[in-house]
Amino acid sequence: MIFQTILWRIVLLIAVWWILTQGSTSSWGVGLISIPLALVVSLILLPPGFSRFSFIGLFIFLIRFLGQSLKSGIQVALMAIRLDLDLHPNILIISLRLPEGLGRVILVNTLNLLPGTLSVNLTTSNLYLHVLDERQPVEAQVRDIEEQIAHMLCMELEEL
Repeated sequence: MIFQTILWRIVLLIAVWWILTQGSTSSWGVGLISIPLALVVSLILLPPGFSRFSFIGLFIFLIRFLGQSLKSGIQVALMAIRLDLDLHPNILIISLRLPEGLGRVILVNTLNLLPGTLSVNLTTSNLYLHVLDERQPVEAQVRDIEEQIAHMLCMELEEL
C-alpha cells in the first residue's frame, strides 16, 4: 500500500515537473533534486494511509467549482461597477461538518479561491469567513461545497 502511494506520487510529481518545464530536458538536473524533495515533503504533510478517493466526486467537484467561480466572479464584478456600492461586509462564523484534516484544508482553500469570500480563521469546530455581502447565501454555499468534498474524499459529514 505504501509502495503504491509513493509510486503514484512520484508519477504525479514527474508529470507536474514536465508540465512546469514545458517538456524541456535541460531542466531535469534540477528536477532530479526537486522531485525527491517534493516527495519527502508530501509524505510528511500527507502521510500514506487508508484513504478513499472518488474520481467521479473529483470531476463533479471541479465542474461545480468552475461554475460557482464564474457565478461569484460575475456577482463581484457587478458589485464593483454599481454606482451605489451597497455592500454589507461581515465575518461569518460557520460551524463545520467536515472532520478535521484534508477535507477542511480543501474547503478553506476552495473558499479562498471563490470571489467575495476569504477564510480568516479556522478553529477545531468553526470557520471564520469574511464575505463582501452577508445577504448572499454564503452558508448554503459552504454546506454545498462541504458535501462535494465529502463525496470526493468518501467521508461522512459530522452532525451539527
